[in-house]
Amino acid sequence: MDDTVTHSKRRATLHVMRRLFPVTYETAAQAPGEAPVTGATDREWGLAELAEAYAYPDVRGPWLRANMVSTLDGAAQHDGRSQPISSATDMRVFGVLRGLADAVVVGAETVRQEGYRPARAREAFAALREAAGQGPAPAIAVVSAGLDLDFSLPLFTSPLVPTLVLTGAAADPDRIEAARAAGARVVIAGDGAGVDPARAVRALGDLGLTRLLTEGGPRLLGQLIAAGVLDELCLTVSPMLTAGGAQRIAGGPSVAVPARFELVSLLEEAGFLYSRYRRP
Repeated sequence: MDDTVTHSKRRATLHVMRRLFPVTYETAAQAPGEAPVTGATDREWGLAELAEAYAYPDVRGPWLRANMVSTLDGAAQHDGRSQPISSATDMRVFGVLRGLADAVVVGAETVRQEGYRPARAREAFAALREAAGQGPAPAIAVVSAGLDLDFSLPLFTSPLVPTLVLTGAAADPDRIEAARAAGARVVIAGDGAGVDPARAVRALGDLGLTRLLTEGGPRLLGQLIAAGVLDELCLTVSPMLTAGGAQRIAGGPSVAVPARFELVSLLEEAGFLYSRYRRP
């Protein structure tokens, strides 16, 4: 996904936001359809407040969160892309989550479909990232078994922070060399051609990249869930219906026992719900 577009137009059209959970005095006192008791929860939120609302927990070792969007009927995409079911505020949250992350983990198919570009440095997060000991922008970490990627793209040739390519030990040596020649850092995270999700998370942690964010796609997220390495899900529920055969936010084989997560936070704006669920 392109992280280089400006946000000035989006700010101009931003609606007010409410915190629905955890319940506060203002939300508890507000009856359905009534205006808030005060303006404390029903207003435009600044980037600093959103950053606080989505701050990583203070834990040792890697913490992997996912950021996805879904329609009311469970579609994660429309015509192969997530943008049509998103919103200005959803993209603002997207930017905040990137601004907090050390690395963005993404599948090769999503890189191809969404036209991924390097993450950019954002002045609004410069001081926060410096205080946290982070670089100017998160690294993009592309998960790919076949390395069927266009290494001439800016994502590989001109990122602010070198792009990482996570692959298996049995990957095509010529493609590995092509990735390295383009400037990417190749990380072996599997004994075969594919990537072991748990090993990938550990490898990134060993590189000092502990605040991890994945933006999918659905197949990669499904693999991370099945491996039991997903710690948190930031899910935007879009007030749209699409029908059709679009993918869910997670694909692949089902887990033997459904993994239970707990609700940490729920925000609302213009009918969109912005939720955070965390592993208990």
